Amino acid sequence: MTGEAEMLGTRPVVHSRLLGVGGYRPRRSVDNAELCATVASTPEWIETRSGIRARGFAAPDETLRFMGRAAAEKALARAGVLPDGIDLVLVASMSRLEQTPPLAVLLAEDLGARAAAGLDVSGACAGFCHALALASDAVRAGSARHVLVVGTERMTDLVERADRTVSVLFADGAGAAVVGPSARPGISPPARGAAGRYAGALRMDRGWDTFAADPSLGRPWMRMDGRRVFRWAMDEVTPRAAELLRESGIEPEALDAFVPHQANLRMIELMAERLGLPERTAVARDVVRAGNTSAASVPLALEALLDSGEVGSGDRALLVGFGAGLNYAAQVVELP
Repeated sequence: MTGEAEMLGTRPVVHSRLLGVGGYRPRRSVDNAELCATVASTPEWIETRSGIRARGFAAPDETLRFMGRAAAEKALARAGVLPDGIDLVLVASMSRLEQTPPLAVLLAEDLGARAAAGLDVSGACAGFCHALALASDAVRAGSARHVLVVGTERMTDLVERADRTVSVLFADGAGAAVVGPSARPGISPPARGAAGRYAGALRMDRGWDTFAADPSLGRPWMRMDGRRVFRWAMDEVTPRAAELLRESGIEPEALDAFVPHQANLRMIELMAERLGLPERTAVARDVVRAGNTSAASVPLALEALLDSGEVGSGDRALLVGFGAGLNYAAQVVELP
């Protein structure tokens, strides 16, 4: 009689790890002085409140698809994986205005990964870390050998330029990572959660269906209660990230890198302080030059740390994505 495992086609559980990381930054970088030509603010006010000095603004030809492909190609090259070796493509984005076809399907076609399935993930600023957890689970379960995870955003399409509570923060870009099998654990089980009671803290002010029905009402824009998001990140997300370190058997003093969502510099530094991270831990501060790129921020910041030489292969990093929903996802990873 055929065994149950054989009948169901299941495979032995393996471990997963990051094999390569890549990013794409728009050609145009906008500093605070240039931004203040259209926003009622000052460069000093922006930097004091957010830590941001510049951010990338995508040109019309730098589409989500274009930027996602560029980031993915770098990640694949660094991983040493050919496109036809990808079994699944996961794309996280909150700024794609079309629901179908999935952007992941289009990216798979662009890359030549024609044997890959494609799935879009909507998790806003936590989207990349949520997708990374799904990729890890797929590899460990044996349903995929190599998974491409992409975060790509054009947040400037969603912000009203006159609203300085968001327009000085959000920016554009893409980041990607390749996840594959490993002889030892390289990606921890995720810590994740949601707080729908704070859903209004970061939201669209109305739906695209409303805009389509009556364009005279104006397009929907991002709205944010920054103080509410800040308190939630400190009071709920940071303690859960500390628990994840303990569950992973890592003392704060032993952590090599901390890569949180690049929301603003004050949040990043306060989170690192509350986690008890020592000076030796490399803390990603890519927000200073890249702004808040939502689902692209964690992979872009991770690539920047790797390229800087502050961290290296085999180092352990804590990734934390958090944002609209409100929701979060985090994992400890071994760097490629």
